[in-house]
Amino acid sequence: MVNREKLFSEFQAPTRQEWLDKIEVDLKGADFQKKLVWRTNEGFNVQPFYRREDLADKKAVDSLPGEFPFIRGNKKDNNLWYVRQNIDVKDAKEANAKALDILNKGVDSLGFHFCGDMVSEETIETLLKDIRCDIVEVNFCTCKRRSVELAKMLVAYFEKQGYDKEKVVGSIDWDPIEKILVKGKDTTPVIALGKELIDTLKDFPNFRCVTVNSATLNNSGAYIYQELGYALAWGNEYLNQLVAQGVEPTEAAKRIKFQMGVSENYFMEIAKFRAGRMLWAQIVKQYEPKCDCACQMHVCAITSEYNQTVFDSYVNLLRSQTETMSAAIGNVDSIVVTPFDKPYQTPDDFSERLARNQQLLLKEEAHFDKLVDVGGGSYYIETLTDAIAKEAWKLFLEVENNGGFLAQALEGKIQEAVNASNTKRHADAAKRKEFILGTNQFPNFTEKSEGKRPVCNTCCENQEGNIATLDKSRMASEFESLRLATEAAPKQPVAFMLTIGNLAMRQARAQFSCNFLAAAGYKVIDNLGFKTVEEGVDAALKAEADIVVICSSDDEYAEYAIPAFKYLDGRAMFVVAGAPACSDDLKAAGIENFIHVRVNQLETLREYNKKLNIQ
Repeated sequence: MVNREKLFSEFQAPTRQEWLDKIEVDLKGADFQKKLVWRTNEGFNVQPFYRREDLADKKAVDSLPGEFPFIRGNKKDNNLWYVRQNIDVKDAKEANAKALDILNKGVDSLGFHFCGDMVSEETIETLLKDIRCDIVEVNFCTCKRRSVELAKMLVAYFEKQGYDKEKVVGSIDWDPIEKILVKGKDTTPVIALGKELIDTLKDFPNFRCVTVNSATLNNSGAYIYQELGYALAWGNEYLNQLVAQGVEPTEAAKRIKFQMGVSENYFMEIAKFRAGRMLWAQIVKQYEPKCDCACQMHVCAITSEYNQTVFDSYVNLLRSQTETMSAAIGNVDSIVVTPFDKPYQTPDDFSERLARNQQLLLKEEAHFDKLVDVGGGSYYIETLTDAIAKEAWKLFLEVENNGGFLAQALEGKIQEAVNASNTKRHADAAKRKEFILGTNQFPNFTEKSEGKRPVCNTCCENQEGNIATLDKSRMASEFESLRLATEAAPKQPVAFMLTIGNLAMRQARAQFSCNFLAAAGYKVIDNLGFKTVEEGVDAALKAEADIVVICSSDDEYAEYAIPAFKYLDGRAMFVVAGAPACSDDLKAAGIENFIHVRVNQLETLREYNKKLNIQ
């Protein structure tokens, strides 16, 4: 250590201003704010570099893992988490067989989802046969009105098996407020069952029975600060309701579990979980619990469905892998990896196996379970944690000042805000401000759907109410509809690249145009280049092109575009790749189609489909 300190002392650390001066030189006059500062959707800017002094006013940096406010995790010695897989129960015997099978394949947490009419002692006996509930985490989700009945059956079963009550770990997904958000049903009367539910499970201290399903917000397009801010208000609503019903605050807090989504924003998601634990600890502290352990936020992280795609669906594996890494590094308690094929079918054995192994890879090969808060002390992650915490806290206070989460949900305000974010994200995807790899950016040119169709998530309880609901349409859904319409057309449109002139510009614009048009399912034909526009048009017509895209430099469009347009003479749609200075002249000559980075890709492709008589 002494030698290391001497070594460091030989180097003079550059100041912040010296870094900025160096960056300014490297930018060669370009705007620092525009080029290097990331303007997040969360309401704050991210700088290109951070230094030790950026952490000077952040008190949480001095906290330790396992200690209040738990920003660095609930655990001190390891980062173990439960590898969870959910099972949709149609037949209890088959679900039990599946559970026993996957328990031998690395899973140590089970989630059973079944309809309310299946709640019976026979179902519980069959589901849990040969499953050691004092070793495996067991979670249940059913009709909220029958959750108390389910809890009584579980208690009877656990006692019959003679389990050590301290060792039974699991949960009942009782979240009446989620029904308001998703189904538009006023479930306020069901909230009154909270105390009875907790009293039923009072002898099982590690079995949680009140859930905050903020993953629903994530899957509806909520931004990270929105999911966290609303999750805190959601949890506080339950805490308020339970205490008002006579549940002691410590007991109430210990029964709450958060099921949170994880999006593809890698470092921001790590910071979200850290910020969430810190803020939840502060909220619970205000109820004066008997111990700090009641202030711990317990999180089951679920990888997002919102950014999953039907086309190029194996990219979903890349998305969920980074999301799983964020959750693991963020020190959550359990993780559910959404199978890559869920957007278009009931996940099969293959996709479920891959989903399990994504977690096992991080545990057994990358040893993420051995590391406690590896993000702690990172200038970047600590700064993100603080920034997200501030924005989420603002939203939390806003909800509280307007009557609380339940009141805001009943008025449709939560749904309205999240749906507005979803709408904006769809608009950003349409303009390629938000990339969806394999969909609006770098699509697979030759891929066909092969019968795959987007599926809607359904529930056994599908009654609709009169309250506004969340829009759960995935970000890629509109592009997928467009591409499926193209596939259904009698003839696949052919887009031909008429490349001419400057080599670098024609290649760059041809590549851009191929990506742009292939997103609609068009067959794209690139070319090395033509000597004359006549040669290019003749080649396009020979290829039976429906769209001819001229690709050249801005300066050369004045020379090539109009002759090519006139020679084509309406035999195919004519498109100019770019927005050249001579655009007005080209439009005056009758050219009306231009594609470039500033156009709305989705609307442009819809317009082209219409012109091609594709509905």
